[in-house]
Amino acid sequence: MSFHDIAARALHVFDPEDAHGWAIRGLKWGLGPREGGPDDPILAVNLAGLELPNCVGLAAGFDKNAEVPDAMLAAGFGFVEAGTVTPLAQAGNPRPRLFRLTEDQAVINRMGFNNGGLEPFARSLLARKSKGGVVGANIGANKDATDRIQDYVTGLTRLWGLSDYFTANISSPNTPGLRALQTKAALEELLGRLSETREALKVSSGADYPIFLKVAPDLEDGEVEAIVEAVVGAGLDAIIVSNTTIARPDTLKSAFAGESGGLSGAPLLAASTEVVKRFHAAAAGRVALIGAGGIASGADAYAKIRAGARAVQLYSALVYGGPGLVTRIKRDLAARLRADGFTAVEDAVGAP
Repeated sequence: MSFHDIAARALHVFDPEDAHGWAIRGLKWGLGPREGGPDDPILAVNLAGLELPNCVGLAAGFDKNAEVPDAMLAAGFGFVEAGTVTPLAQAGNPRPRLFRLTEDQAVINRMGFNNGGLEPFARSLLARKSKGGVVGANIGANKDATDRIQDYVTGLTRLWGLSDYFTANISSPNTPGLRALQTKAALEELLGRLSETREALKVSSGADYPIFLKVAPDLEDGEVEAIVEAVVGAGLDAIIVSNTTIARPDTLKSAFAGESGGLSGAPLLAASTEVVKRFHAAAAGRVALIGAGGIASGADAYAKIRAGARAVQLYSALVYGGPGLVTRIKRDLAARLRADGFTAVEDAVGAP
């Protein structure tokens, strides 16, 4: 284990949310790891027009206010997704709201989109715009918004030109009623308004940016197909599969297993990978997929790719694996691709 991994493990003596705050401070102070040298070229991938040096990304939730995207790029991630950000600052749900399920290598959170709002988020993105690297913005709706769809439009409009891509997060279980936006009529309205806004912004700015949709793993029969058709119909570029789950597998051992909120980490791996397969079959190559949920090793990332994902994202595994985990995942993933005769990530996407 590296010094940084040992330091990350030492933070476990603190409350999980306090530990995360100290991690962000350390990264802002320049104390994070820096991966030396270029990425293995076998890991490079084109994702919805974005040229990624490697296919392993940082999921939203770690850097809610876009404070440390460059530190995480330096740590080895191929792309970083900041947020979720809402138009207005909000405190989120009462603490405690973040729980380590150490025995299960998992996390439960019910944060509730706590963030500083669009304006400081936009200033942070503007300040680092010239630094390069792919940084996306995960946008959401305020809890008390009367028109939640308008909140997504507001986020897209305010951050246009500052972010390399956008993700509409409609799948957090911690904002009451948010997942209702995944139903057919609501989803079509949301994506339609985002598409209209995008077209207007393209005309006014002369630039275009990919838009992704982040979905839950807890989907009924027929919902996967309906989501794919809505995404394709609106011209969105990718689907992130998936967010945290409200399910509680019988295998959970931690005393915190009964806490409300979204479960992430190792127990989500198998279920979310199966959902990637369902989306891959429904999409039939019409929209890119990003696999998330339970990734803690090169083998996990490889399973997502062979299920149909073009890139992957992780967050919870950093709690247990430390910041050096991303380097280990990339090394193992590259070895597995070569061992199976692939020369690029694209060749392995959806491979049996």
